[in-house]
Amino acid sequence: MNADEAKKILDKVIGQVFGFQNPLTLEQAMQKFAFDVRLPQQVYDSTDNSPTWAASTNPTRFMKMENARNNETSKTEGLYAKQPINNLQELLEKWNAINYTTTEREIDSLNVAESDDIIKSENVFRSSGVQRSKNILFSEDIHDSEFIVGGQRCGSNNFCIRVQDSGECSNSFEVSWSTRITNCLFIHDAADMQDSMFCTNIKGKRFCVANMQFEEAEYRKLHREVVQWLLTPGA
Repeated sequence: MNADEAKKILDKVIGQVFGFQNPLTLEQAMQKFAFDVRLPQQVYDSTDNSPTWAASTNPTRFMKMENARNNETSKTEGLYAKQPINNLQELLEKWNAINYTTTEREIDSLNVAESDDIIKSENVFRSSGVQRSKNILFSEDIHDSEFIVGGQRCGSNNFCIRVQDSGECSNSFEVSWSTRITNCLFIHDAADMQDSMFCTNIKGKRFCVANMQFEEAEYRKLHREVVQWLLTPGA
């Protein structure tokens, strides 16, 4: 995974969710759609000073997973030669010598970059806590999902931007604490909504705006204006 591949995923998600060609760069999209997501940060491997990515920067010493798995103890299952430990001070010194926080952690995953804590996932860029998912950008704690940008703490969604604490949502933007949301914008605490926007605490409606019922033509006109506003760089 590299920036060009991530940009292709971004273009596809924006085209699917908004119905417009993506005018945003990768950096602009990250600032606009993931400004409040706890993304992995760049740190430096303490063993070779190479850049790496960590979900948490609270530790002070890091080691890439690749380096951790291929260090001098790789042939001894992680064990060093036994040395005497005579007191607590010596014990702490031994611990300090090997105490690195592993970064860029992944298990059974493919095409992952600038990410940490990725399990059984594919095509993941600048994200953490991703499980059994594909095509994920700028997200945290995502599972069983595909084509997500700026997602947080959610699963079983596809083609969503800024989806949070929600499930079974698709083709939608800025959804939180909701389920079964399709083709919507700005939906909170709702269920079974289609083609609606700026609605909260409501269920089972279509063509609603601000919890008011509109005709389809009226909704489509307003929707287009909102999408154009959302995709204006810097807006």
